[in-house]
Amino acid sequence: MRPAAPWASDPAASRGRLHQEQKSIERGPRDAFQRDRDRIVHSISFRRLRHKTQVFLAPDGDHFRVRLTHSLEVAQIGRVIARALGLNEDLTEALCLAHDIGHPPFGHAGETALEAALAAHGGFDHNGHTLRALMLLESPYPRWPGLNLGWETLEGLAKHNGPIHDPCWSLAEADAAFPLDLAQHSSLEAQVAAIADDIAYDNHDIDDGMRAGLLTLDQLLAVPLVARGWDAVRARLPDLPPARLTGELVRSQIGAMVNDVIETTRAAIGEAGIETADDVRAAGRALAGFSAAMREDERLLKRFMYAELYHHPSQLAAAERAGEIVAGLFAAYADDPRRLPNGWREALPADATGRARHIADFIAGMTDRYAVSRYRELLGPIDLPEGF
Repeated sequence: MRPAAPWASDPAASRGRLHQEQKSIERGPRDAFQRDRDRIVHSISFRRLRHKTQVFLAPDGDHFRVRLTHSLEVAQIGRVIARALGLNEDLTEALCLAHDIGHPPFGHAGETALEAALAAHGGFDHNGHTLRALMLLESPYPRWPGLNLGWETLEGLAKHNGPIHDPCWSLAEADAAFPLDLAQHSSLEAQVAAIADDIAYDNHDIDDGMRAGLLTLDQLLAVPLVARGWDAVRARLPDLPPARLTGELVRSQIGAMVNDVIETTRAAIGEAGIETADDVRAAGRALAGFSAAMREDERLLKRFMYAELYHHPSQLAAAERAGEIVAGLFAAYADDPRRLPNGWREALPADATGRARHIADFIAGMTDRYAVSRYRELLGPIDLPEGF
């Protein structure tokens, strides 16, 4: 690995962990950020991502992406960008792998249902729940709750999309326990993780949408970024049929976005006079991102994807059923908490807000298929769209 740039996060200068750990029980020659990445990879919360929705709800096709494969793809893109910029690759990877852990079953449809169920108790936010899951709910260690991740990892997960001036209750609780300087910008590693997430789903959702038959190449060519990429691919490989080139289109588009981020971020670091990791947080603006031209191209692509894929009638029908499942489960457990598994039932708080959030914690940890199974067990049959 090449030497880190002076603006990279340094594991030797980490602000530490909430709970002090004994050096005598450290396992293997790993630094603080490597340990965080490994704790995430070995967690139950991470393993559950293999059965949580990315775009297609509880997909019955083996080739569609889920939260787990999406997170792995984000990590691959994030490491490429981090390496080119001299950032800490291990911290970048940890942030990429963990960024979606707080998502409930059925993705945004499940989040909307939980937000409504908790409307009188502070609502639900998947980013805040990521911190809650990793700092409190996932507890494999005997001496403290949570994974006891380092400050830089928790800070990056909390505000990888920018400073937070009005945190949701779950994020506010995490910040109260271990102050994360929420009003400041995050490390460059966290900023890279955020842009890697955008690049991954912008492009891989195209791939999945075409595989599902909800998007066609003709539709996609209405997007300027895609049209230019397609022309370049066709010019490079004129003798191959279009069906053989769609994968090359997606790969080329990812490469174009990655190269744009690297070039734009390098320039921003120089223009801002960044010399240390602390300078990054004090810059007053995000430094990692797209150029103005690519940002506009990406905005138009996102607008297209919402109109033609995310809000496709079949997707909306599936999301409606998913919301019914999550809302039904919450109501069933709230009506009779004895339906909760033993450990969850025994830990149920006495106050109404605590009880509601506790039930939401349980549901948010469910996979898609477990949520469907529990719904059928507690509430009976539900008519699911084809392919659900």
